[in-house]
Amino acid sequence: MTLKEYLASLRGKRVAVVGAGLSNRPLIALLAEAGVETAVYDKSAPDALGEFYDRYSAMGVAFHLGENYLEGLTGDVIFRTPSFLPFRPELAAAVKAGAVVTSEMEVFMALCPCPIVAVTGSDGKTTTTTLISELLKAAGRKVWLGGNIGHPLLAEVDQMSPADVAVLELSSFQLHSMRCSPDVAVITNIAPNHLDIHKDYQDYIDAKKQIFLHQRQNARLVLNRDNAVTAACAGEANSFVCWFSRREQASPGVWLRPDGVICACFGGEEREVLPAAEMKIPGMHNVENMMAAFAAVWGMVPVDAMRQVARSFLGVAHRLETVRVLRGVTYINDSIASSPDRTRAGLACFREKVILIAGGKDKGVPFDSLGPAVCEHVKRLYLTGLTAEKIREAVESAPAYRTGVPEIITMDDFDAAVKAAAAGAEPGDTVLLSPASTSFDRFKNFAERGDRFRRLIEEME
Repeated sequence: MTLKEYLASLRGKRVAVVGAGLSNRPLIALLAEAGVETAVYDKSAPDALGEFYDRYSAMGVAFHLGENYLEGLTGDVIFRTPSFLPFRPELAAAVKAGAVVTSEMEVFMALCPCPIVAVTGSDGKTTTTTLISELLKAAGRKVWLGGNIGHPLLAEVDQMSPADVAVLELSSFQLHSMRCSPDVAVITNIAPNHLDIHKDYQDYIDAKKQIFLHQRQNARLVLNRDNAVTAACAGEANSFVCWFSRREQASPGVWLRPDGVICACFGGEEREVLPAAEMKIPGMHNVENMMAAFAAVWGMVPVDAMRQVARSFLGVAHRLETVRVLRGVTYINDSIASSPDRTRAGLACFREKVILIAGGKDKGVPFDSLGPAVCEHVKRLYLTGLTAEKIREAVESAPAYRTGVPEIITMDDFDAAVKAAAAGAEPGDTVLLSPASTSFDRFKNFAERGDRFRRLIEEME
């Protein structure tokens, strides 16, 4: 079915879209311009939506806005925004009344004419997704990058050809209750995350599994052998399973040999790819991301192209991004680190102890594992945001903690914490923003938080 045919099938039905944020606006535009009866439900006021509201309300879109926007949610087809999970009572009531719930991503995957490679996981999704995209481009393929990264792709589906490849980053919110799976699925790892929105950890795990549960037998599933929850997914897979591992030989799959060489074995043939030390981006977690990407595209990308990308890929913004070296102090932006595990991985990249800025919104995950890592890798800790006290407690409870080592300073204001960290730094120090928490207590997203950090550092004289 083409996009035009799908939109035609919606005419005569009542279609509701929950959420008028950037990810859903192209969808709302498609529906309105195709003459589909559309209602939009969003907590924003009309003036907050600005020109978008003016244009599409004039075209007949019914907007239900404000604090009570979900009252009376109804429709024959309801597109949910990713974080509006299906167990929400308003959505459950609409389903009981006969509504079919879907999402922009689910419709895109059903209509996409080319192979789809999709990545999920608790950490490393964006870097792995970007690496896969770069590897495929290096092999001469036309790539459409989207999902939780880039921009929504549904509006562009009719421009795609079977020879192209769609590469998607998928969050647990996007995957929750999805009824289709990609041709190649990658799970980087699974650890407690977003427990402030999911019912519980099992609900979060079950959402991640949707990336492979609907795969065909000739599809590929790439799993992290070193992560127990991820590895256990192999028993539920109907598709071809391959692995990546930095601890043991992973056949079929990609692994890191004890001598530091990344190797691969598919179809019984073992090959050396390259020494991990030749990779441009630092950190063992990025070695894992690279191996996951290699396993995803093996057979589609020549090994020489893999080596070329590994030796030149500089990483993604807000992911251990070097912002500036000023008076001998290096400033690193790792704003993407919104979980304790991600911050631990970032800290492990540094040989010398760093000055760490951490804290943000609490999403219900424990910080116990972060305490020992901070004691091992941090000389001074600046805490800010709603999780500041939880992180402090985790550090002070760690076996290696000694009073004042590391020194812990709590500051309510984010800007003040950054400036204080910089003021206390000496030549040779590294100041690292790696919050171990989400950004939503003060910022729209991790990118806004990282941009704020970068701006503060760039303005220093």
